[in-house]
Formats: sequence, C-alpha cells, structure tokens
Amino acid sequence: MLIVRDKLVSDDIKDKFFVCNLEKCKGACCVEGDLGAPLNFDELDKMEEIQEHVKPYLSEEGREEIEKQGPYVVDFEGDYSTPTIDGKECAYAFYDGKGILKCGIEQAYIDGKIDYKKPISCHLYPIRLSKFQDLEALNYDRWDICSPACSFGKELHVPIYKFLKEPLIRKYGEDWYKELVRIIQEEDE
Repeated sequence: MLIVRDKLVSDDIKDKFFVCNLEKCKGACCVEGDLGAPLNFDELDKMEEIQEHVKPYLSEEGREEIEKQGPYVVDFEGDYSTPTIDGKECAYAFYDGKGILKCGIEQAYIDGKIDYKKPISCHLYPIRLSKFQDLEALNYDRWDICSPACSFGKELHVPIYKFLKEPLIRKYGEDWYKELVRIIQEEDE
C-alpha cells in the first residue's frame, strides 16, 4: 500500500497492467453491473447542465430513461449514479457502427459541445475510490470483462497508474500525480 498525501493507493495500481481494448470488450463496463456509473455529489449539477448537448448522442431508449428517471438516480444507500436502461446499460451509452458501446457524454466532449469529459468514476476505471476513516483509498477493481485490457496492458507494459494518468491528474492534480510517480520510482529502486 502506498500513501500519497492523504490517499491510500493499492500496490496493484503500480504493479498491474491495463489498457482498455474496446475492440475486444465492446464497452462491456457500460452495460454490466448492478447500477449505472457512480457519481459524486459535485457532479450532479454538471449532469443537469449538459443534458441538451448530450441528448443527440444517445439512443432513443437512453433519452427515454433519462426523461423518466432524470439525469441521475439515487440508490437505496443514498449514492448517486447514472440511470440505466432496464437495469443494464448506462442511459448515456450508445452503440457505434462497430457494435461498441461508447459514452455519449464523452462524445459530446470530444466534439467540443461540453467541457465535462465523463463521470470521474468512469474516467478512473479500473480504479474505484472508497473512504477509509479520514482517508480516500484507490483500489484496483478486478473484473473478468476487463481481461482483454489486462492482456493488452501487459503486452504494452503499461501499469494502471500510467494508463490512468489523465484522470488521476483530473481528480487529484498534477502535483499529486508527480508525487505518486516519485514514490513508485523510489520503491522500484
């Protein structure tokens, strides 16, 4: 376990390899699971704000579910997440011409329609965040649907923390990321 400021970082994040391989998994992380993408409280206003810009990217079913459920939902534990279609794929996801599930929010961002890339929980995946007393813990979420990403990451020799450099900087800042890299390099010497 690494400690970077007030964050506990699992050793797996430095030791395990990962590079998303959408050609193989077809975006299964957007359809598998119990709920939609977890959302932080500070993302809720943004989810409301982006609706009109994101709708054109979504499937008809996705738009209908967002109309019905709202731009986000609250689960039985009081946590926020994106709505889903029939308890399966995220309402913000759409299938591209190759049958790959992609994020409508991210596509609107890529096209310059919004300044919000996607929920941080999606951007950080396969890292999942949890609270541990007064600290935040960053853990590697192993999931069999991501086997192609693990194999591809191993082939390219890209550890999780390097693959997720952009979202880690988005979440914690560049100085925090540099400190993480420094600690990892010192451990490896």
